[in-house]
Amino acid sequence: MRLDKFLCDCSDLTRTMAGKLIRQGEVLVDGVVIKQPAFHINEQNEVEFDGVVLTLTPGHRYFMLHKPQGYVCSNDDPDHPTVFFLLDEPSPAKLHVVGRLDLDTTGLVLITDDGQWSHRVTSPRHECAKTYHVWLADPIAPETAELFAEGILLRSERDKTRPAKLEVLGECEARLTIHEGKYHQVKRMFAAVGNKVIGLHREQVGDLVLDEALAPGEYRELTAEEIAAF
Repeated sequence: MRLDKFLCDCSDLTRTMAGKLIRQGEVLVDGVVIKQPAFHINEQNEVEFDGVVLTLTPGHRYFMLHKPQGYVCSNDDPDHPTVFFLLDEPSPAKLHVVGRLDLDTTGLVLITDDGQWSHRVTSPRHECAKTYHVWLADPIAPETAELFAEGILLRSERDKTRPAKLEVLGECEARLTIHEGKYHQVKRMFAAVGNKVIGLHREQVGDLVLDEALAPGEYRELTAEEIAAF
């Protein structure tokens, strides 16, 4: 974590104020004055400001991330960068993704260290809706929306999918809302009706919509209201 962010998280200082104090030599790391706001620290470092050793208040953490293509939603992967490379947070190994997205899928990803909260979001019993913007290789057949509303039998599955809502946005473009999270579900649903997904972007989970202010790769903490919505 950057030193200026740590100082902000431990106080009511803004990032600008924290950076100014650090450059003035007001902050020590392990007894040494550090004047670079971007200096990286970890949980083993002791940070002192104004004669007081700072510690983060323990508690669960909740984030919204705009996932770009090319990142995997796991804590470690030998072949691809993970979404945790995009976070500037302490102890990223303690965090996990709530409802993974594929390597080539973009959009809303939730990240937390609260297992009970993530279960409420992902458990089929809670039927948390997930909305995707979908781009397809071929025109959408007229009967697709009705078939999705009735449930689709996916390959290698015993039961149909739960009813899903398809909103056609263009000849090869749609918005799909599902209430479960089977493996590659959106891609498999369209494959089952003879089409192929060529672009997929998650816009919404439950009532939580991806923040338009977040560029791909950016993230922010969830508000108390957003956390409570689940």
